[in-house]
Amino acid sequence: MQKKINIRNKKARFEYEILDRYTAGIQLTGTEIKSIRESKARITESFCEFNEQGELFVINMFIEEYLYGNSYNHKPKSERKLLLNKGELKKLQKEVQNVGLTIIPLKLFLTDKGWAKLDIALCKGKKNYDKRETIKDRDNKINLDRVKKNFN
Repeated sequence: MQKKINIRNKKARFEYEILDRYTAGIQLTGTEIKSIRESKARITESFCEFNEQGELFVINMFIEEYLYGNSYNHKPKSERKLLLNKGELKKLQKEVQNVGLTIIPLKLFLTDKGWAKLDIALCKGKKNYDKRETIKDRDNKINLDRVKKNFN
């Protein structure tokens, strides 16, 4: 029985306002999936871009080299192709080009069949005052939980 792999981008919700979410497959080479199964991957600094052919790639995603891989090991920070439906790709590309939104990975996980999937989101960057509002809401929630705990 394999353990649940759940690698999150915690900065994304603070830095960006999430508008729409998608789940995409990732095209991986041989030893990359083995490193992901050992939870040796990071998506905190990664983002997604389209190439000239209209294919979506995740950039700056770090997957550590597999410890027992030999000369066939992968590069830690290479571009990896994301697999989505053609309609979803066209919609995302239109939104990115016309409106100026960004595509950010939120979560890297494994399905029950063992496939690596990436939750991506169409995002709009937050301004500083939006970030202060987020911090204030988080602090208010913590204080409210503290009061509820003491009351019960």
